[in-house]
Amino acid sequence: INQGRIVQKVAKQLIYSLHRNELKESGSLIVQAKKEKKTLDLISDRKASLKGEGSYKDACQEYAEAILFYSFIKEKKLADYKEVGVCEHDYLLAMCDLTGELGRLAVASSIKKDYKMVDTIKNLVSDIWAEFLKFNLRNSDLRRKSDSIKWNLQKIEDLVYDISIREKI
Repeated sequence: INQGRIVQKVAKQLIYSLHRNELKESGSLIVQAKKEKKTLDLISDRKASLKGEGSYKDACQEYAEAILFYSFIKEKKLADYKEVGVCEHDYLLAMCDLTGELGRLAVASSIKKDYKMVDTIKNLVSDIWAEFLKFNLRNSDLRRKSDSIKWNLQKIEDLVYDISIREKI
């Protein structure tokens, strides 16, 4: 539980540093996040049931979200689940949360008048939503969390609309 909290804390710090465009700090935080995740995995490898524990799953999801956000900021693409080092389920849950971070980045980008970034983000979130629509999720945690993608996409589309109206004035 303690190591899971450490992983989550570092992942949140990484996300926050990326939002502030502190690339030097985020570079050291990505190294630290990977190190702490590796320690968490060593602990959970001792007993298979630990991988199903909430503290482990939550840490993996937050970690994956941070890695995905970092890969988007640095490379303008998303790392796949094997690169991230989490199971497919945690990766997909993290992808849902990532759309919220992308929405915040879209707002910050629009304030800086970086409309190209806003459009890039809108297209990415739209692509993520299109992929999630292909799943038959039924009533699971992933289905409930995937609803946030739709709402985040709507907010970003509203932002794009507002920008287009402002640019015409």
